[in-house]
Amino acid sequence: MPITIRPMTTHDIPLLSAWLVKLPLMQRYGLTYERAASNFKIGMERGDWLLTADAAAASAGFAWVIPRGAFGRSPYLRLIGVRADLASAGIGSRLLDAMERKAADVADDLFLLVSDFNESGQRFYRRQGYEQVGAIPGFVLPDVSELMFRKRLK
Repeated sequence: MPITIRPMTTHDIPLLSAWLVKLPLMQRYGLTYERAASNFKIGMERGDWLLTADAAAASAGFAWVIPRGAFGRSPYLRLIGVRADLASAGIGSRLLDAMERKAADVADDLFLLVSDFNESGQRFYRRQGYEQVGAIPGFVLPDVSELMFRKRLK
């Protein structure tokens, strides 16, 4: 399946928001369609890096990086997602690789947080060369620790 990575546009937001809120992970965090759409718009307005993947469907995945979101110094992967029916098709890896290349132009590393209960996410990031460097208990939800991962890009 061919995968095309491109900059996200405002036209992608409704489609991305619609499938994103159906993912069990996002439901655990209480994400609504309105909040997802608003978050994407805010990210675009402030100049965050937002990429979309087209594969078997338009807007099949996305990656969102805040350029200096990790300690005011390094890029921070705020969110990455792939439509549930297209999971394991390589879309997430392609999106992450594109963001890593972009991040390497401005920093030596890329950071992200992954929920302690999201074991598949942890495995994915470890396969991509990320290492857990910390944990933040109760950062977003009181009963969840967010695990901090880092990858050295240079």
